[in-house]
Amino acid sequence: MKYRMLGRTGVSVSRFCLGTMMFGVMGNRDHDECVRIMHRALDAGVNFVDTADAYSGGECEEIVAKALAGRRDEVVLATKVFHPMGADRNMRGNSRRWITRALEDSLRRLGTDHLDLYQLHRFDETVDIEESMGALDDAVRAGKVRMIGHSMWPVERIVEAQWTAERTGSTRFRCEQASYSILKRRIERSVLPTCDRYGMGVITYSPLAGSWLSGRYRSIDDVPETSRLTMMAKRWGLDIDTPANRARLEATLALQDLADAAGLPLAHLATAWAMEHPQVTSVIIGPRTMDQLEDLLTCAELRLDPDLLDAIDAIVAPGTDVVEEDPSVDPPSLQARNRRRPL
Repeated sequence: MKYRMLGRTGVSVSRFCLGTMMFGVMGNRDHDECVRIMHRALDAGVNFVDTADAYSGGECEEIVAKALAGRRDEVVLATKVFHPMGADRNMRGNSRRWITRALEDSLRRLGTDHLDLYQLHRFDETVDIEESMGALDDAVRAGKVRMIGHSMWPVERIVEAQWTAERTGSTRFRCEQASYSILKRRIERSVLPTCDRYGMGVITYSPLAGSWLSGRYRSIDDVPETSRLTMMAKRWGLDIDTPANRARLEATLALQDLADAAGLPLAHLATAWAMEHPQVTSVIIGPRTMDQLEDLLTCAELRLDPDLLDAIDAIVAPGTDVVEEDPSVDPPSLQARNRRRPL
C-alpha cells in the first residue's frame, strides 16, 4: 500500500480509503462480515476510513466502531454530516444547531472521543457559511475534531470558505471529497487545481462511476433491477434506459476495449486511473463483500502507462463529464422552482 500526505496537514493516508457506505441495511447487513472486511483492509495497509451519519441511518457508524475496537489509533477516521437523520426538519443540513448535535451522535456511534476528519456532506444554501464554520471551529478547539473538510462543493464555495476562514480567523477546510471517474472528470478543470492552491487534500469516490466501469455491462439489458444503477435511477424518478445512460454505456464499451487490450479488468483500470492524477490524495473504495475488497486490493499499486492514459483521454477528454447532469449533486439553483419567478 502506498501513502500520501493529506494536503499540507502532515497527516499520511493510504492511497486507498475504505468507504463504508455499503455496510448496514444499505448493503451488507452482516455486521460480522463487515468487521472482517474492515480488518482485512487495515491489515493490507489501509489507514484511512470514511463513513457518514446518514449511511444506513447511523448503523454504518456503529459497524465501524465494532471494527475499530482496539485499533482506533491505527486509523485516520472520517465521517460526514448534512443529510436527514430523522423526521424532524432540523435534523439535517449545516446549521450550528444540527452540526453540534450530529457530531455528538457520530462520536457516540463510532465509540470515540474525536474524529480525525469531519466533513460537510454537501453545501447548504440555507445557512450562512460563517454559521457552519463557526460550529466546526468550536469542535476543533474543543478537541473533538482534528481536521474539517467538505464534499461535492463547487469551486466558488471552496474559495469562499477559504476566504471566510482568513477573514474570521476560523479553522480552514483541509480536504474536499469529490466524485471522480473516467466518466466524470469535471473536477480536473477547477476543483483539483483550486484545492492544490490552498494546500487541501482531495479524496475521490465512485471510481467505477456507480458500477458502469465494473466490467459487468455490455448493454442496457445487462443492468439488473437489483443493481445500484437501477436503484439510483428510480430514486431520482428516472428510467435506466435513457439517452444519458446510453452515452455512458458507449464510453464504457470503448474503455472495455482498452482494458481488454491491456490485459486488465475494467474495474482495475478505472480504479488505477483515478489514482494517477497527482492532485488526488486517496481514492475511496466501497466494497460490499470480502471478494470485492480482495479484488480491489490486487490493483493497489497498479500504474497505467502514458500511452494507455492518452487513449483514455481520447475517449473522455480531460475536464469533461460524459453526461453533464447529476441530480444527486446538482445545486438547488438548478431546480425548476428556483428558476421561475413566483406568480
